[in-house]
Amino acid sequence: MAYSYEPHHFEDFEVGTEFETVGRTVTEADFVMHSALSGDWTELHTNKEYAEDTQFGQRIAHGPMTFVQATGFVYRSGIVERTAVAFLGMNYMDLPNPVFIGDTLTQEMVVSDRKDLGSRDDAGLVVLECTTTKQDGTVVFEGDMKFLIKTRAADE
Repeated sequence: MAYSYEPHHFEDFEVGTEFETVGRTVTEADFVMHSALSGDWTELHTNKEYAEDTQFGQRIAHGPMTFVQATGFVYRSGIVERTAVAFLGMNYMDLPNPVFIGDTLTQEMVVSDRKDLGSRDDAGLVVLECTTTKQDGTVVFEGDMKFLIKTRAADE
């Protein structure tokens, strides 16, 4: 599967189309930046000595940080570059396993729904089922992301 994608307009998304992202290794800087931005300095994420004595044996990523990286993968793929009008939310999200410093993440996305909106002629709804995994195949994020995507006519 190719890893370089062109921006897609609403009409380009077809239910069942699959995309896969390149990998990204999680670093300590990611943990620090997320803590600084969110104000969440919980010791499980920021204190190596404390975290070693937990069930995880080491620091784990903030759950919201894993979600943010998953949304970042959608944008990094390029498929919604300059065509996304808005991120509209999710019907569900699951974070079944922890992310550690040094894990390399990738994401698979499948178009699960595409709807014309009677209220708009410049954009439509596209839903992507997203699954983020670690280097060993362990799933760390699952969820459906809903986007408002421009139509071709809106860009003309």
